[in-house]
Amino acid sequence: MSGSEPLVVVERRGRLGVLVLNRPRAINALVPEMVHLMQRALDDWAADDDIATVLVTGRGDRGLCAGGDLQGMYRSAREGTKESVDFWRDEYVLDHTIATYPKPVVALMDGLVLGGGVGISAHARHRIVTERSSVGMPETRIGFVPDVGGPWLLARAPGDLGTHLALTAANADGADAIALGLADVLVPSDRLAELELALETQDPEAVLDGLAIRPPASSLAAQRPWIDEAYAGDDVLTIVARLRGSDVDAARAAADDIEARSPTAVVLTLAALRRAATLPDLRTALDQNLAVSTYLLSVPDMAEGIRAQVIDKDRSPRWDPPTLAAVDPAPFTHLFT
Repeated sequence: MSGSEPLVVVERRGRLGVLVLNRPRAINALVPEMVHLMQRALDDWAADDDIATVLVTGRGDRGLCAGGDLQGMYRSAREGTKESVDFWRDEYVLDHTIATYPKPVVALMDGLVLGGGVGISAHARHRIVTERSSVGMPETRIGFVPDVGGPWLLARAPGDLGTHLALTAANADGADAIALGLADVLVPSDRLAELELALETQDPEAVLDGLAIRPPASSLAAQRPWIDEAYAGDDVLTIVARLRGSDVDAARAAADDIEARSPTAVVLTLAALRRAATLPDLRTALDQNLAVSTYLLSVPDMAEGIRAQVIDKDRSPRWDPPTLAAVDPAPFTHLFT
């Protein structure tokens, strides 16, 4: 990206309004200006009769969007500023705008799609993955909790597939993303240019009918029997004990993954998912996200997790408290009532 180019390229191509995330070196990770540019364009196009469809895509070949503004989150957590709260509030408004937009929004979930990238794509009307897609909500790795409406989406996945993805911070390929309900169809990556061109003159349904192919069988969906059995209920320690005692190798590996994540974030994530399953709409779920995200600025694990993964990159976070058994839920129970 040259210094003269905007962080989001806003284009009109025939009947198509295009939003191109334009931070390819950062895998198009979101910063506040990007959220503002996208929101402004969507607001302008909502009543524009010349725009029939909106496309959300990303510059570069590594992915649509690797997530949100971790540097800003780190500063907010360390310095006690409102920077991240302001960012989250605007970001969640954008996610809700995409979910409720009066015109079809098509999201190209090619390559890496993580965290905030899920927020700007998985709420769209038409969600397209490819054979290169890797979709996830990896927040527990950094002492954070899935936000951007992620708990709302994952709580509505078949069985407890969404719980497994959220607690382990695993990624889903294109077929798994469809099985989870995070995406709708798979289009081969070598046909995306053809798809974009067709959207300039045709409705998305007609374009996708011609380009989407049958996805491979989902390996995640095939594991649902042991996943549903292990992840039942709302107690993390019980879930980990079931996984640890399973005769399925993948279940025991999931226990290892969960115990490596921030204990506080894991407990909060399960609570957020269970609460999201009872909420009436996405707007309420996003309000819950904001309350949980804001709370996490006041506890040590988020800054420590970002430090370990992004700042110092030693991959050795020192969680506080260090174990799931030591997490006291009393300070955050009010977030889910």
